[in-house]
Amino acid sequence: MRLRLPVRGPAALKVVAAAGAAAAPVRFVWGGPSGERGPPGPGRFVWGASCGAAPALSAVPPRPRRSSASPAELPRAPLRPPWAPVLELQSGAVLFSPNAICQFFFLCRGEEPTDLSTQWLEWEATELQPAVAAALYTRLVLGRRAAEAVQTLREPLAHIEQSLARTGAAFLAGDTPSVADVVVWGTLFPIVQEESSLPGELQALRAWFQNMTLSEACRDAADTVLMPKALLEFKSYLQKQPPPCVAMQRAASNEPEEEEGSERALTEDEIAAAADAWARGAAALPKPWQPQKPVLPVEGMRNVLITSALPYVNNVPHLGNIIGCVLSADTFARYCRLRNWNTLYVCGTDEYGTATETKAVEEGLTPQEICDKYNAIHADIYRWFDISFDCFGRTTTPSQTTIAQDIFQRLLARGFLLQDTVEQLRCEGCQRFLADRFVEGTCPFCNYEEARGDQCDKCGKLINAVELKSPQCKLCRGVPVVKPTQHLFLDLPKLEQRLEAWLEQSWATGDWTANARYITRSWIRDGLKPRCITRDLKWGTPVPLDGFRDKVFYVWFDAPIGYLSITANYTNQWERWWKNPQQVELYNFMAKDNVPFHSVIFPCSLLGADDNYTLVNHLIATEYLNYEDGKFSKSRGVGVFGDMAKDTGIPADIWRFYLLYLRPEGQDSAFSWSDLMLKNNSELLNNLGNFINRAGMFVCKFFGGTVPSMLLTPDDKRLLARVTLELRQYHQLLEKVRIRDALRCILSISRHGNQYIQVNEPWKRIKGDEKERQRAGTVTGVAVNMASLLAVMLQPYMPSISLAIQGQLCIPADCFILSHDFTCTLPPGHRVGTVSPLFQKLENDRVEALRRRFGGGQGSHLVLSFPRPNRHPQPPRPSWLSPTPSGCRS
Repeated sequence: MRLRLPVRGPAALKVVAAAGAAAAPVRFVWGGPSGERGPPGPGRFVWGASCGAAPALSAVPPRPRRSSASPAELPRAPLRPPWAPVLELQSGAVLFSPNAICQFFFLCRGEEPTDLSTQWLEWEATELQPAVAAALYTRLVLGRRAAEAVQTLREPLAHIEQSLARTGAAFLAGDTPSVADVVVWGTLFPIVQEESSLPGELQALRAWFQNMTLSEACRDAADTVLMPKALLEFKSYLQKQPPPCVAMQRAASNEPEEEEGSERALTEDEIAAAADAWARGAAALPKPWQPQKPVLPVEGMRNVLITSALPYVNNVPHLGNIIGCVLSADTFARYCRLRNWNTLYVCGTDEYGTATETKAVEEGLTPQEICDKYNAIHADIYRWFDISFDCFGRTTTPSQTTIAQDIFQRLLARGFLLQDTVEQLRCEGCQRFLADRFVEGTCPFCNYEEARGDQCDKCGKLINAVELKSPQCKLCRGVPVVKPTQHLFLDLPKLEQRLEAWLEQSWATGDWTANARYITRSWIRDGLKPRCITRDLKWGTPVPLDGFRDKVFYVWFDAPIGYLSITANYTNQWERWWKNPQQVELYNFMAKDNVPFHSVIFPCSLLGADDNYTLVNHLIATEYLNYEDGKFSKSRGVGVFGDMAKDTGIPADIWRFYLLYLRPEGQDSAFSWSDLMLKNNSELLNNLGNFINRAGMFVCKFFGGTVPSMLLTPDDKRLLARVTLELRQYHQLLEKVRIRDALRCILSISRHGNQYIQVNEPWKRIKGDEKERQRAGTVTGVAVNMASLLAVMLQPYMPSISLAIQGQLCIPADCFILSHDFTCTLPPGHRVGTVSPLFQKLENDRVEALRRRFGGGQGSHLVLSFPRPNRHPQPPRPSWLSPTPSGCRS
């Protein structure tokens, strides 16, 4: 193998360090094809004697670009940036993704990537690299101090610190260094270089960085790649490049971006256009669309179908569940309706499967009783949070059975189902095969002693129940035995080509979040495998096939079909939504753990059924929302769950605002009581609420409740243009479903409004001469129209507050529509109503009491609200749970 390294920089450092760590037999060529030369440092660069047969390139995640070009004909930009290392293999294939090269070296020594290590590589490529590029430019080209450059990396550094501290592991993906550690270290080292450069509070990060820097491979790589002469070479290279256009993604932090010292200059055309749009007034706005009921696709309109992942019926959703699915989807659905897009938003409870049977056993109820109980709880919670479903249903319906069995029959008829024997745990005491959630044992990967039969909650790995060490039946605590049972499988390999063709088209035309794309790639990179679609359970959709009629469909084959059946219960014309890809755009909202079922398994089912089904165009996945310094836990009384939020006395719209403000779009975020208080008191009370209240009160106090006449100055017109820019940015972000970032545009407009009022001081001018009073009127009129615009923009986020502003300012219903222009919707002579404060201050004592209440130890409160049965070692088997084979994992 030969590795060409055109430029000594972070990319070169990564691959050199990875080659050393993996002892890869590779020869280094510095400077590209035209200038082959060995490195000018120590000559220790042919590591390892042999790594055996090189693994297939298709096993390298993510899939590298390959080429059979000769060394003199290496791929050029845009496929290969000029700084990118190039690895030439003996087969003639070429790798020119630095991370793929690093992964190849580790694969060469037999170290397969884990889900966690590949997640780190994705984060490094999308989050860390752009930030470090900007920091290096700041340090080397602009000549800023090292500490200043490191300070620009505070958000990604904090992410690494939090991850290391949360897992307690010495390295990013476990207790030993992996390719992720080498890659992240290689990106950071050129700007950090010594752990003492890192902030003192980042103790876990400092220890990790020191360990990596002291390793032989990293030390040798740093000595060779980043010697003083090489840094000058890299600086020279950077000086020839355009400055990196990098804005640290706001999603990486709960904090908004720092205010820039100066805003973008407005053009005269922008100012003139804004003034013209203002003058056209409300008459220029489109009329709000009122769809008929039930909502059905309309030819010629943009028809938007929105789903949020169906919540499991067997538990109460916590704040992380709510923001990950229903609240995010609701915000976007409300935005779509304000754009006059014909929109249908459906959701419901996922009620079949092992989890329901398990909960029924725990509570001494039948599965149907459990479903009825928790469906009502879910519906009440979402009603309180003001979620605007067009239909909230459930999966335990005749429509679910009909549609699921039809898809199954079509797959069977087209040869996309397989039959196979599966080794499964059987409890002789209970006389039944055990579904994965009826089994507990020791994780075969991390030795966690309470792993479930489907997944380990500690390391997160998926588990086949028969792999558990020391398995136990959860029903009787007996020791199960492994026995064979017959099951049906979806032949994913046979559908893979169709899936990849569809994915290519969907990714090219739709908006998929980066994590959704990455997780999907990680599933298909090594080739799909058949997936089991049946379970040995009683509670589920029955399998309509002889020899399998005592089985039900696996919940992840069955559950996504719930979107269709819930729509079918809403309208008998459901196929106009779900078999109409030519007219319908489908948005799926979910947390990242649900991605593969919506991007691989469910689309394969629909593609195989071959019935013109509507497939997802835009897959929107969030990361995880944590609680303070840990995770939500109902059993330990940690965190706020949906049924508890209203008991805090904090209005639903405040919860909506804060959850959307810290929505985990780019990486995990954390709920914090002190931060909730800060955002309520600063952003809502002092910024947004203060501006809207002042604007309305000035109309009432100084102008008798009537909007005064306005004579716009050049400064006023510049403000109109500035607000228009924020409004259009709001649209651009929400059209890309960047819900969290779009909220900042609202707060930015209100900040502009507060500054406008402070600079012009209408409360003083109203006491002056006619010219001064006219100026006070203009400022008041412009400000109250800004408040009117904010009422509309707020509606997707805080619908009750939006409605309150509409009522106080008497905003006409026809003006509750979003356009791309800021128009005068409250003209001179418009009468406003009674204006009152929108928000209340959250006091520290109250917040501290809530923190204590939800920080653990409120178990007695939970027991009173949701009594749990006594956990007897051998509970009596419910009558509905007759001895029958159950569950398997694919």
